[in-house]
Amino acid sequence: MAKDKKVEQITDMEVDFAQWFTDVCKKAQLIDYSSIKGMFIYRPYGYAIWENIQRIMDAEFKKTGAQNVYMPMLIPESLLQKEKDHVEGFAPECAWVTYGGSEKLEERYCIRPTSETLFCEYFKNAIQSHRDLPMMLNQWCSVLRWEKTSRPFLRHREFLWQEGHTMHATAQEAKEETERMLNVYADFCENVLAMPVTRGQKTDKEKFNGAEATYTIECMMHDRKALQAGTSHYFGDGFAQAFDITFTDKNNQKVNPHQTSW
Repeated sequence: MAKDKKVEQITDMEVDFAQWFTDVCKKAQLIDYSSIKGMFIYRPYGYAIWENIQRIMDAEFKKTGAQNVYMPMLIPESLLQKEKDHVEGFAPECAWVTYGGSEKLEERYCIRPTSETLFCEYFKNAIQSHRDLPMMLNQWCSVLRWEKTSRPFLRHREFLWQEGHTMHATAQEAKEETERMLNVYADFCENVLAMPVTRGQKTDKEKFNGAEATYTIECMMHDRKALQAGTSHYFGDGFAQAFDITFTDKNNQKVNPHQTSW
């Protein structure tokens, strides 16, 4: 925006870049605040952007062989507890359902912050043989993370997203899938959204809870801060061991598959 052509009610980005971004989102009628802190209303223009992203990305995912499924919104606490590092990482952001109607539930249910445990529960029953692999699934849904701070489109308590989950016979296949999907995200950002990104691997401190390696695309914002714009994770067989997911390989041996999430 040229400095001599400022739009009324929009903060100068040189004064407060974060506020400028919020002002633009509201002035363009993309988003609005709800009565619940951290939960936003996607207005028609804003939701139309999401619809276009979903339409284009869904086609790209299907080109790789992924199929769409839908998992439940609620995760039993006992299921969430099966992978120690995973649950510890998400515990501060979890929201819990403790009542069904007027009756107190025997077990708490977490409103999904992500769905690795739900997919693992499914994989345990769906995968029996090497002929079932690779199994490549994707889910379009919303997730809930009880964030302390929020920013339109960038950090909501409830936000729209997709999550892909795949199982492979070998570590090499899973690692190749992890990097391939990162490149799908990067190509979309650069060639559709005209948003340059840097591709790389997260440090051990920053990687996804329960992952062996997390790869990321990040863009540089006007205030020179990096913004994580997509991630792809290699889990190894850690979740498969925790959830007792096995398959019979070509040598008729029972082994654990290798997993990705993106």
